[in-house]
Amino acid sequence: MSQQKKIWPYVIGIVLIILVIKYSGLIFQSGQALLSISMPLIMGCAIAYALNILVVRFEKLSFLSNKSSPVYKFRRGISVCVSLLVITFVVALVTNIVIPQIVEAIGVIVSGLPPMLKSFADWAAKTNTHLPRIQDWLNSLSVNWPQLSQKIITYLSSGVSNIFASAISVISGVGGVIVQFVLSLIFAMYILAGKERLSRQFYLLADVYLKEKTCKTLMYVLTTAHNTFSKFIVGQCTEAIIIGVLCTIGMLILRFPYATMIGTMVGATALLPVVGAYIGAIVGAFMIMTISPVKSAAFIVFIVVLQQLEGNLIYPRVVGSSIGLPGIWVLAAVTIGGGLGGVVGMLLAVPVTATVYKLLQKDVSKRRAAIINKDEDESPSGIHK
Repeated sequence: MSQQKKIWPYVIGIVLIILVIKYSGLIFQSGQALLSISMPLIMGCAIAYALNILVVRFEKLSFLSNKSSPVYKFRRGISVCVSLLVITFVVALVTNIVIPQIVEAIGVIVSGLPPMLKSFADWAAKTNTHLPRIQDWLNSLSVNWPQLSQKIITYLSSGVSNIFASAISVISGVGGVIVQFVLSLIFAMYILAGKERLSRQFYLLADVYLKEKTCKTLMYVLTTAHNTFSKFIVGQCTEAIIIGVLCTIGMLILRFPYATMIGTMVGATALLPVVGAYIGAIVGAFMIMTISPVKSAAFIVFIVVLQQLEGNLIYPRVVGSSIGLPGIWVLAAVTIGGGLGGVVGMLLAVPVTATVYKLLQKDVSKRRAAIINKDEDESPSGIHK
């Protein structure tokens, strides 16, 4: 009878595995539908978490944290409203600065590329007199840009109906995104308003349904993750502002063209860990190349020096030390996260990796200390004692 009781869990497990494999398509579709339905709540939790970083800091201000203050009872609502205003102002400011700059940068590249290619072809044709094949190939690269532009206009004109249909689809999609964002924002407000009650309820559930050791481990993991994520968000935003300002000031001093535009772009792309600033620098170097290849080469040297300064002084102090993750693991996390989840994956990969790194570091230290203590107890001196 005891052997039959031991066999039944394995039989049930095998049956469940077979059912999951057989109905995997239905389970996957149901999971996608559930994820789509719960997306406003998930986004609301993310918005509430991001806002809470500012809310906590505003609530610590003296006129809000003082219990004798007349606005003490309304400190949560005031902090949430001010946090929303700050984020809205920052997003509007970045949008008004970065997007026009990026559009202008694309225009500069598009307008400057044909003359640059033509001048390069003429220069190469004159200097490579001993290589007639290369000269013939360069001469064959001549492009009739007006004719090419006319072809593009004709192609776009012929597809007006498709563009109109696509525009309707895009508008409806944008409407759905707006509705989803509004619902997420409402969820976020409710979460922030009752975050202490939700925290107590979550802890009560964990304390009742989990073992004491498991509950403590869960709370430690969540606390570590929270500290890592909050420090990373604050540090990464601060680092992006610093690198953008330094890039702009340095370009103005060295008299590089498009200083404000490229500095803003470098600062915006620096929100992506490690590789972000290089992306903005590559685009900036290409923009400067349309005016002067020599200045473009000098700009690359300037960016390399600035990145060394940022990587060795700014990033370790502002971000690296706060998350406690070595540079090699930051680069590995960004590479893998970008491959799996694109930009969002790159942003989440570093704090997730830092959290796992801290947990493993703590566990390894604990296990190593236990092994050392055990060896000391088993040594002759320990036995003698």
